[in-house]
Amino acid sequence: MQRTMHSAFKRISIIAACVLSLLGGAVSAAPPNFVIIFTDDQGYADLSCFGSKEIRTPNIDRMAEEGRKFTSFYVASSICTPSRAGLLTGCYPKRIQMAKGVLFPHSQHGLHPEEVTIADLLKTADYATAAIGKWHLGHQPSFLPTRQGFDSYFGIPYSNDMKHPDDKNKPWGLWDEAWADPETYIKAYNTPLMRDEAIIECPVDQRLITRRYTDEAIQFIETNKKRPFFLYLAHSMPHVPLFVPDELHDPEVKNAYTHVIEHIDAETGRLLDSIRSLDLTENTYVIFTSDNGPWTQYKHHAGKAHPLRGSKGTSYEGGYRVPCVMWAPGRIPAGTETDAIAATIDLLPTIASLAEVEFRTRGPIDGLDISELILGADASPRDEMLFYTGQGILSGYRQGEYKLVRAQPDKAFQLFNLKEDIGEQTNLMVALPEKAAALKAQMITLDQQLHAEARPHGTIQP
Repeated sequence: MQRTMHSAFKRISIIAACVLSLLGGAVSAAPPNFVIIFTDDQGYADLSCFGSKEIRTPNIDRMAEEGRKFTSFYVASSICTPSRAGLLTGCYPKRIQMAKGVLFPHSQHGLHPEEVTIADLLKTADYATAAIGKWHLGHQPSFLPTRQGFDSYFGIPYSNDMKHPDDKNKPWGLWDEAWADPETYIKAYNTPLMRDEAIIECPVDQRLITRRYTDEAIQFIETNKKRPFFLYLAHSMPHVPLFVPDELHDPEVKNAYTHVIEHIDAETGRLLDSIRSLDLTENTYVIFTSDNGPWTQYKHHAGKAHPLRGSKGTSYEGGYRVPCVMWAPGRIPAGTETDAIAATIDLLPTIASLAEVEFRTRGPIDGLDISELILGADASPRDEMLFYTGQGILSGYRQGEYKLVRAQPDKAFQLFNLKEDIGEQTNLMVALPEKAAALKAQMITLDQQLHAEARPHGTIQP
């Protein structure tokens, strides 16, 4: 099992400090800031810099021009809750027992408060921390962001299609109707907005939620511009139902998804402009990615994963491989891209490395330090990835260019060479039986180790 064990960090900033010290200069390198922008159900092909012909994303495209694209970037799950758990803890969701399904307003469990998140780690180095947007790791008080290392929280505690307080009698699946008559359906969903640990609005006007998240993010950065900060900005969109501000609304429902992504892009541009205006550009890492692939069954209310196969909820590439752009002018080489394997579970040890924070976790983790890859290296320390269904059942394994996967637990495995067949169309099980057998054996071994080392999620005590 690939696992990060840090004893020392080799950082460019340290080398620079030594050089300046030898020259007699006084050095006081400020710790870097980190911003993670995490969209909901955005597909691999839903940025123009990742090939979209319909959606215009000039601000994220500029991020790519000034930063680095990651074209083999994976999430920890192809559904919401486990994907978020993996990002924040550096663990496969199975390790922390957050792999089975998503949380609902009636759920009584969540991410264990003793798990160490990215925010927990950075707090040890006096970072200001904020979670803004969708949480979906438990809405009970003991599971909220304020109990997981974040100084503050502002957002919707679960998916924007979930109804307070028990998720009953909601107008599920009426996406065209919700787009055409947002005011009625916003009330029908009765989705809550929280600040810290209290509901402050119910229902929240979801037409304004993307903009309000960005307003909060900008305010947080402005307030903490003189100290290191970590911002986790998890947009509720483009998860259905889709909403945009009235002035951006298009009555043609087939354009709904495009307008939502373009609105996210515009708000991302506002956030980046704020970082630029505060002269924080050279000391801030911004990571833009998605929590899983597109919910393609909803057609014009969903994105695309082209040229990948599959979608949200599947273990094919379209469910797990997501667009990713990382930006830090002066640190990350501009206009570059890499097809080396990397994942959201790698962000915790990587951020700890870049921030020079020696970390202690609740137990073993699965993330690896990919800081050298981010800073321009060709190779990644990660050459494998496990895949699970939305219910936490082992369903695939990638090692190098080969991937073993099955569509459903009762289906046969398929073998693909992703370097030659990114769309997973040519099954090599018959042609390469020994390769398939070796991958299957290693996959089972790694899964058994995860099972043996698994630790419990948090549960509300009766």
